[in-house]
Amino acid sequence: MRFSLGINYWPRSSAMGMWRRFDPGEIRDDFARIAELGLDAVRFFLRWDDFQPRSDTIDPAMLARLEALVDIAAEAGLRTMPTLFCGHMSGVNWLPAWTLDSATPHGRFRTIAGDRESPYGIGDFYTGALLDAQLRFARGAGERLRAHPAVIAWDLGNEFSNLREPATEHDAADWSRRLTAALQESSGIPVTAGTHGEDLTRNRNLRLSSLCAPFAFATMHGYPVYSGFSRGRADPEVVPFLALLTSAFAHKPVLFNEFGNPTCPPGKFSPFERVALPDELPNPTILAEDPVFATYACLSEDEMAAYCTNVLERLHADGRLGAYWWCWADYAEALHGDPPFDRAPHELGFGIIRNDGSAKPVAAALAAFAREQRSVLTPNDMPLIADVYYYRTLPQSTLTLYDAFTSSVEERRAGAR
Repeated sequence: MRFSLGINYWPRSSAMGMWRRFDPGEIRDDFARIAELGLDAVRFFLRWDDFQPRSDTIDPAMLARLEALVDIAAEAGLRTMPTLFCGHMSGVNWLPAWTLDSATPHGRFRTIAGDRESPYGIGDFYTGALLDAQLRFARGAGERLRAHPAVIAWDLGNEFSNLREPATEHDAADWSRRLTAALQESSGIPVTAGTHGEDLTRNRNLRLSSLCAPFAFATMHGYPVYSGFSRGRADPEVVPFLALLTSAFAHKPVLFNEFGNPTCPPGKFSPFERVALPDELPNPTILAEDPVFATYACLSEDEMAAYCTNVLERLHADGRLGAYWWCWADYAEALHGDPPFDRAPHELGFGIIRNDGSAKPVAAALAAFAREQRSVLTPNDMPLIADVYYYRTLPQSTLTLYDAFTSSVEERRAGAR
């Protein structure tokens, strides 16, 4: 089996407005460039409010656009991973208005529903009427892409615990089991779900052993600039460590389907090694007009290329199924005042191509790795017990285990030299 090298995709001209401003020509051009780099997969996102405007309605025009996008990928020789119920994306929770609960404030991430900001968050989507609505959406999308050869797997959500944490571990497990069954029955295509680093470093009532039980493989997302245990913004061991935890707790092969970092603006340097987490003191404010520093933790373009190669080498050596970079493109200047970029300018610069269409050095790094067409290796993971990890005091258990992990891998690599 080939180590899969992929990309997370929004078009640079429309970003999260892709489905409403659907441009097959731009998508076709982008997918051709992705294939030319030697990448083999594209993960993309079905913005929930575009596809399911009412709980009992799936927009047929959007389903037709979904099929068209997957057909374009097939023409380019790419496989796809459609991500449902988006949901959380780039620091915003994009939600249909009918999913909101007036008794639930939006919390850490702002809610946008119907193109307007809302003070409310989502209801309990792991159970009840909201789960029934998701099952309806899943069956409709599954039937539309039934047995499509260009679909690797369905992804049940992008960092879905950022929408709302489940009330119990059982609720999360039942949610994944029922949605997986509906998608497999309607489409015949495997299923996974986009878990992320905070599902491992915080107790969110998720246990990968039960959540991932019906999945073909587990997935994980992670970034050094967003990880409290990171040793710095280019720490190459953060992603392999999260992959190890995922493999050990889920008892499944692992595809790391989101890794990357924000790029510093041209000529500026990173003022921080990482972003302050919600329970930490915030980073000092850097003004946008500062001549030296960016306003956020970031990597230079050359640092980014080196970081990419370092992480890919480690993931491959550890026996992972593959890795997908976040993301395809920096976004167009015209979008800079729109959510999420109006409050999160760092989200503009994760791409492997700049907003003028030119390639960054990280694109060449990905292409060089892809040319080797490496095979997946057999994992050789240390055994870990999830109950011990979670029921010790987090985040101390993460820090302790990360120290042990980094010491172990440094000794192993020193011995290999």
